[in-house]
Parts: sequence; C-alpha cells; structure tokens
Amino acid sequence: MMWHIAPALPGLVALSLVPTPASAMVQEYHVDLAADNVVRFVSDAPIEDFDGVTDRIDGYVLLGQSVLSETVGGSDTKFYFEVDLASIDTGIGLRNRHMRDNYLEVNEYPYATYGGVIESVVQTAPDGYRVTASGTFSIHGRERPMEIPCDITTRSEGYRTRCSFHVLLTDFDIKIPRVMFLKIADEIQLELDFSLAPAANTPGGRQ
Repeated sequence: MMWHIAPALPGLVALSLVPTPASAMVQEYHVDLAADNVVRFVSDAPIEDFDGVTDRIDGYVLLGQSVLSETVGGSDTKFYFEVDLASIDTGIGLRNRHMRDNYLEVNEYPYATYGGVIESVVQTAPDGYRVTASGTFSIHGRERPMEIPCDITTRSEGYRTRCSFHVLLTDFDIKIPRVMFLKIADEIQLELDFSLAPAANTPGGRQ
C-alpha cells in the first residue's frame, strides 16, 4: 500500500491522504499554475452588477485510471480545489476591502473549497467530456453538499476545465450588504476556467 499526498502551495489546507494499490494505473492531475486560470464571482444585483476575479485557484484530481473516460467515476476518484478569497479583485479598492473584511471575513475564512468524487463522465465530443462532480462546497466556515457539472476538453498534456454554478450567500451565513457603494445579490454565479496538468510520476500518481 502506498500513500499519496496532494501537494500544497502556502496556505493549502488539510488535504487527505489517499491510499491506492501499488500496481494501480492511477493518474493524478494538479492545477497548472503556469496557465491562464480564472475564477469569477458574478453578482447580478438589481441596482449594480459587478464581477470579482482571481487566478488563485489550486488543487488536484485523482483518477481511478490513467486517463479521463466514461468509465471513470465513484469512490476510486478524488478531487479537491480551493480559491484564495483575499485575492478577489472587483475593480474598486474600497469594495474589495469591504468584501474581504466585512462580508467574506477572509482573515478567519481565507478559502472557498470544493472536494469530493467524480460522479459521472459523458463524452460529448472527440476531445470533450461533461463531468458531474459530487462533493462539499465550503465558504465562510459553512459547508453544503453540491453537484457541479463541468465541461472538460483535452489539451496537449492534461485538460481544460470549465464550470459554472450558483450559490446563495445566505446559505453560508454571509451578510448581504446594503450600503450605497456595495450592492451584492444573494445569488452569486461562480465561473471557473482552469487547466489541469499531469503529476510528474505516472502510473501510480505522485510519490
């Protein structure tokens, strides 16, 4: 039995150990930090619309086999992602500060995280897949179970991942500000567009 530990940037929190048989054809993918990655928080409030954008996403996917296919899914898969909330930029410095300090409270809750397993994979094109992820989404110290669909396309090495879903801020005990300079909708759309690169040692994942 070998234990695989997902790598972490400074601040990456408590990734669990994943036991896999020594002979298993397991492929581990990491967020490609050198790629053009984007996480966007979209607030469509009645008075004011705005986006908050960051490229600070990190994490990993552990497949139960060497490549993504329709046979992937279930307990032999695992993923974990996190987004650095303090790095979100809305385009206005005062709004950034109030978002960080008064509502997201990033000093206490610095990351939004999502971890779980791949529920299903459907091939939609020769180089494309629709993946349904099932897991726990956490922000502001609160957790909710969520299923999130993502569109995956192959690239020269690894995959490009695009996901879009909605969350209600009140579900995570985040206050909705009413001050004049900061109008935020309760329902926020999250859009993720990032690349995954294979870990160095394969098969068997990262040692």
